[in-house]
Amino acid sequence: MLPRGTRMCEAAEGDEVSNAARTQQPRENDITELRPFRVEISGAAIDDLRERLARTRWPEKEPVGDWSMGIPLAYVQELAGYWEKSYDMQRVANRLNRYEQFMTTIDGVDIHFLRVRSPVEGATPCIMTHGWPGSVIEFTKVIDPLVDPVSHGGEASDALELVIPSLPGHGWSGKPTVTGWSVEKIAQAWIELMDRLGHERWVAQGGDWGALVSAAIGRLADRAKLIGIHFNFALADPAKLTALGGPNEEEQQYLARLQHFSQAESGYAIEQGTKPQTVGYGLTDSPVGQLAWIVEKFKTWSDCGDDLERSFSKDELLDNVMAYWLNAAAASSARLYWHSLASTVGSFDEVPAPSAYSRFPGDNAALSERWARTRYTDLRYYGTPARGGHFAAYEAPGEFVAEVRAGLRALV
Repeated sequence: MLPRGTRMCEAAEGDEVSNAARTQQPRENDITELRPFRVEISGAAIDDLRERLARTRWPEKEPVGDWSMGIPLAYVQELAGYWEKSYDMQRVANRLNRYEQFMTTIDGVDIHFLRVRSPVEGATPCIMTHGWPGSVIEFTKVIDPLVDPVSHGGEASDALELVIPSLPGHGWSGKPTVTGWSVEKIAQAWIELMDRLGHERWVAQGGDWGALVSAAIGRLADRAKLIGIHFNFALADPAKLTALGGPNEEEQQYLARLQHFSQAESGYAIEQGTKPQTVGYGLTDSPVGQLAWIVEKFKTWSDCGDDLERSFSKDELLDNVMAYWLNAAAASSARLYWHSLASTVGSFDEVPAPSAYSRFPGDNAALSERWARTRYTDLRYYGTPARGGHFAAYEAPGEFVAEVRAGLRALV
């Protein structure tokens, strides 16, 4: 079944996507394995969304003057009103359809991905993975400087050829109908995807779940093919950290941040990790519910202080929400927590691949360099950009691009 309000379009003879697809000289059988795709948002889907927004039944105002109980009523009403009356409902389609997109089926699940070529011959292939509650939309600000660095202050040697997939159950990818789609299985699927695209030597990059997928790639991929990984989110085994001795001042700050997150910010993960189907009903039925569930995280996990729109415009926030709403992806995206929260986040397996870590200051979890080395055993770069948070590519694209370039240079 195709996502609500979208359909897959095979490229017509002579159109831009078809021409791009014909130039890639695919391997044998790739014509059937890679299916050109464009995002289309129907008028019926837009009418349905606006009607639901107009008919929202609101709760009462929170009895506190901040975000401590969750996203405030006034701000949700402001965003919902903008979504209904002022937001360009075709923005997401227009932003993504600038780029070549494909569908391919791996282990029975359709995987949607952007494939963005570089004008620089010999550009390094890079598979870049988002997390929850993000989407491929997060990377739209950094694609051009990463694939064409010469035009954006970099060197030709920095050029990347980007492969940016939607996680299974997220965005325009298919929804697994069987259990088992853990971080490790997704990593294996990404390795298959890069093989299917014919890449002999490549790198992986990611944040949030994408960082954990990249770490799994760093454990599972053929070392002859994987150059290394860059990530902007990291976790490590607390027992190994304790063995290093008492935390220094910097590490004490990280521990305080993690304790606050555990006490005040982790409820979403417990719910999605134990009962993802239950939480999916309300979010799939109510656009305001989906908006509030996602946007709260953009506020608390970013480097915005008390002003969310210092980091993200209303349009940017809603673009990402649309990736979930159009595809009715609330339950299917939450299931990744059910599949992986205990097994993957709690395992802390060592990652032997050459690694680069960029610790953005506003992220909700952080490791010092010595802590990071307990898990990433060939850590070759530890970056400390001046600004940015959990959604670094979307919030601080300039800093993100600089970190990716510096980190990947260290892997070569």
